[in-house]
Amino acid sequence: MTTPTTIERRTFLQQLAASGLVLTIGAGGVRRLDAMEASPDGALAEAFEPSVFVRVGEDGLVTVICHRSEMGQGIRTSMVMVIADELEADWATVRLEQAIGDPKYGDQNTDGSSSIRGTNYTRYRQAGATARRMLEAAAAAEWNVPAAEVTGSNGMVVHARSNRRVAYGKLVARARTLPVPKEVPLKQPSQFRFIGKQVPSLDLQAMLTGTAVFGQDARMPGMRIAVIQRPPVYGATVAKVDATEALKVKGVVKVVEVPGAPIPSAFLPLGGVAVLATSTWAAMEGRRKLAITWSASPNDGYDSVSYRQALEAAVRAEGNIVRDLGDAPAALDSATKKVELEYYVPHLAHAPMEPPAAVASVTGDRCEAWTCTQDPQAARDTIAAFLKLPKENVEVHVTLLGGAFGRKSKPDYACEAAWLSRETGTPVKVVWTREDDIQNGYPHTVSMQRIEATLDATGGITSWRHRIAAPPIASVFAPGQEYHSNDELDLGVLDMPYAIPNVRVEVGRAPAHSRIGWYRAVSNVPQAFAICSFMDELAHAAGKDPLEFLLSSLGPDRVLDMTRTGARKPVGNYGATWEEHPNDVARHRRVLQAVAREAGWGRKLPAGEGLGIAVHRSFLTYVASVVHVRVDAKGAVTIPRVDIAMDCGFAVNPDRVRAQCEGAVVMSLSNAMTSELSYRDGRAVQSNYHDYQVLRMNAAPRETRVHLVDAGGPMGGVGEPGVPPVAPALTNAIFAATGKRIRTLPIGDQLARA
Repeated sequence: MTTPTTIERRTFLQQLAASGLVLTIGAGGVRRLDAMEASPDGALAEAFEPSVFVRVGEDGLVTVICHRSEMGQGIRTSMVMVIADELEADWATVRLEQAIGDPKYGDQNTDGSSSIRGTNYTRYRQAGATARRMLEAAAAAEWNVPAAEVTGSNGMVVHARSNRRVAYGKLVARARTLPVPKEVPLKQPSQFRFIGKQVPSLDLQAMLTGTAVFGQDARMPGMRIAVIQRPPVYGATVAKVDATEALKVKGVVKVVEVPGAPIPSAFLPLGGVAVLATSTWAAMEGRRKLAITWSASPNDGYDSVSYRQALEAAVRAEGNIVRDLGDAPAALDSATKKVELEYYVPHLAHAPMEPPAAVASVTGDRCEAWTCTQDPQAARDTIAAFLKLPKENVEVHVTLLGGAFGRKSKPDYACEAAWLSRETGTPVKVVWTREDDIQNGYPHTVSMQRIEATLDATGGITSWRHRIAAPPIASVFAPGQEYHSNDELDLGVLDMPYAIPNVRVEVGRAPAHSRIGWYRAVSNVPQAFAICSFMDELAHAAGKDPLEFLLSSLGPDRVLDMTRTGARKPVGNYGATWEEHPNDVARHRRVLQAVAREAGWGRKLPAGEGLGIAVHRSFLTYVASVVHVRVDAKGAVTIPRVDIAMDCGFAVNPDRVRAQCEGAVVMSLSNAMTSELSYRDGRAVQSNYHDYQVLRMNAAPRETRVHLVDAGGPMGGVGEPGVPPVAPALTNAIFAATGKRIRTLPIGDQLARA
C-alpha cells in the first residue's frame, strides 16, 4: 500500500476492499445485481429492444437503461426493480446502463422528486410488460400454441400444459420481428416480485469498494486538469491578469482566460481565469499565484445585513397581491385578537460532498463530455449554445453524483470544460473545489416573511395575511425579475390547506445580487418554516395543544377546490393536475395523527425537553414530523429523536424512501441549526465546511424513525418532501422546552445569548 501522502482516496477504498476491511451488504433472498459495463460492440446488433428503456440480448442478459441521474436517491435501483418485475426477468441476468443525454428518453432532468412518480412509473412498467408480452408471443409462435397459454416467469417463457420452457435469450431473434403492441396488461400488485419489496441498492457495492465513478473520478487519456478563478462578485469580469508566478509552478502548462456570460447568466459560466496543469494540486497552486484585477460589478455593495433590512421593509409595506380570498384586511383591522410575526431564512449553499466536475473533449465540431449532471440534455444544449455547435454533435455521459440537491442541474462547469478543451486542443477536466462551489454556485434564495392572523373566541383562525420578499429563481434567467413568482408561491403558500375564510398573500420587491438556484425542496424550505412556526405560535396564543390546533385548523376532511383559493393565477401542482393529485385534507390529517401516535405526543418530559410538530405537503406528498429536543442551561441543543411520517402513496422502493427521509431530516436540521451563506461587499463570506457548517455527527439525532403511511392515494415524490417540516418542528420543540421562540435561521448561538 502506498504512503498516505501519495495515495488517492479512491485507491485507499479499493485497497481496503481488497484486504477484506470493507464489508459488502446484501439483502436476504435476493441475489446482488451488478451495474455491469455496456455490451461489447456487436452485441447490441443482436438485441431485442422494444423500448428505449430495455433490451434483451441473445445471451439472455437484460439491460435496463436509466435515463435519470443517480445522486443517492436510488433511481437506478428503483427503475430496474420496476422494469425487471413487469418483464419477469431473472434478477441475476439484469444489468444497468446509464443513458446519455438524448431527447428520445423524454425529460431527463432529475429534479422535482419526479423520477418515479406519475407518468414515469407507468412508462417503466409498460416497457417491462411490453418486452415480456412480445417474448411470450415469440414463444407461442415457436410452439404453435395460443399466446394466452404461455407465461413469462423469472427469465423464461413457460407453457404449463406441455411442460415446456425456454429462456428469454432463445426468443430474441423471433421477438425482434414482431410488432410492438400499443397496450399491454400490467401486473396486479399481488403479483409483484420486486416492486414494493426490500431490494439492495445496485450501486452500493461499487461505492463501498471505491470502484464507483463519480464526476470527480472521470478521466480521459491525455487530459489536462483545470481549476478556475472566478469573479468574487457576481457580474464582475477580468480587468487584468498576471500569470507569471502561476506559470512557474511545476506541472502548470497553460493559463487561459475564460469568457463569462453577462447578468443574468442562466446556466452559462461566470468567466474568469483557468490554470491548466498535469495534476489537480499543480492547478490549484498555480491558481493561488495568479494576480487578477477584477472590474466593478453592480453587486459590489451586496451585504446580507443591510439586505435583510431591505427585505424587512418590503414585507412591512403593501406588496403585489397574488391571492385574495374573502376580506383579510378588514378582518385584521376589526379583530380583537391578532398575532403578527416575521421569519427569516438566509441563503443556503448546496454544499454536496462532491463538488461539480466535468471532463470534455472537443475535436473539430464535435464534443464529448463526462460529468456529474442532473440534466444531461440541459448540459448538451448549453454546451452546444456556448460553443456554437449543432446539438446533435454534443454527447454528454452521466456519472454518479456525489450529492447534488439542485446544484448539478446547472451545467456551467461542463461548459467550462468544453470551452477549455476547444481552446487548448486537449481533453480538459474542470475541477471545482468546495470553496468554488460554496462561493460561486447557485445559492438558495434568502427569504423574509411576515404573517398576520386573527383568532376568534374559540381559537379558530379567521384571517391570514402573508407577505413574502425573496429574490426569485427567475432572476438568473431574465432581467427585471424582482418578485417571488407563482412557481415559488405554489410551494406551500397558495396551496395552504387550512380552513381560513379570509386570506391575502402579497409579494414585495427583492432584487437578486447573486445567482439564485433550485435547492432541495426549493421555496418550501422558508415557506414551511414560516407557516409551520406561525401555526405553533397561534396554537399558543389560542391556548391549545399544537397538534389539536393543527387538526382543528384543517377543518373537515375534504378535497380542496384549487380553483377557489382567491389566487390571481392558476395554482400549480408540481406538474400534475389537481384532478390527478388533489389537495386532500384527510391525508394531511393522517400523517399528523400517525407521527403523533408513533412519537408519543403529549407524554410528560423532564424540564428542558420538548416536542415540536409540523406538517407540510410538497411534491404531491404529505409529511409530518415530531422532533424531541433537549436544551441544557447553556443553550446547547441535542436531539434524542426525530419521527417523520410520509404519505407518498405506494412506495416502489421502501428502503430508499426511508433513506431519503433520514437524509432529509439531517439536511433540514443543518438548515435550521448551522447553515448560512452570507455576503459582504458582494462576496460570499463562507467558503468551506468549517464556516458553512452542516450538521456534525455528534449533533445528529440519536434516533430517526420513519413511518410510511399509505392511504391509498396517488404516488407522490420522495426525495424532497421530507425536508420542509423538520426545521419548524425543531424550533417548535425548542419553544416547548424553553419558552424561547426561534424566528431567524440558523439557530446558531441564539439560545446561548438569550
